[in-house]
Amino acid sequence: MSPVVSVGLSVVLSYLAGSFPTSIIIGKLFFGRDPRLEGSGNAGGTNSFRVFGWKAGLAVSLLDVAKGALAAGLLSRLVPADVLPPEASMMLCGLAAVAGHVWTVFAGFRGGKGVATAAGAILVFAPASFGAALLGFALVLLSTGIVSAASITAAVVFSASALIIELSGPAPSGWLIGFACLAAPFIMFTHRSNIGRLARGEEKRFDKLALLGKLFRRRTGK
Repeated sequence: MSPVVSVGLSVVLSYLAGSFPTSIIIGKLFFGRDPRLEGSGNAGGTNSFRVFGWKAGLAVSLLDVAKGALAAGLLSRLVPADVLPPEASMMLCGLAAVAGHVWTVFAGFRGGKGVATAAGAILVFAPASFGAALLGFALVLLSTGIVSAASITAAVVFSASALIIELSGPAPSGWLIGFACLAAPFIMFTHRSNIGRLARGEEKRFDKLALLGKLFRRRTGK
């Protein structure tokens, strides 16, 4: 297999893996409904939680994470190490999977926001930064109950932690530094409508998840 074919095949397969319309299939298969016609109209895990309940939302989110992990961890191996460094192949395939999730070819190029699929890819090639991002996500979600705010926070925390880790290490990875510089702006782009609603105080929240926020209000009497 020629170098060009190996890279092209891995990217195309990663895009197709990311394009798998998880929430749409689960919605139609188990509920006979299309999540794009209800709630926020987004074909991602958050809207699946809102429209179909926590079990379906959790299943969609985990499968979307698996898409990113599959692309970065397995499909990237189709590219020989003498063609691209393994870390470059993992990030390239991870990006392709995220693009597939956001612009899925199987559903009119209308997908999700890319957070879960990006998380799966990051788990493979930057586990320490994944842990930091997960912590940031959990703290904001449990404080506010707003998934979009938690997702944006996680993206920023990932980018910051990855840059700190790489730039302070003995052999920084240019590929990971580049990926980290792109991650937060891309997630902000896919959440641009959410950012507008957050600024206006109109963003929907899951009050049952805001456990830390409720505890703080009880302690302060507010």
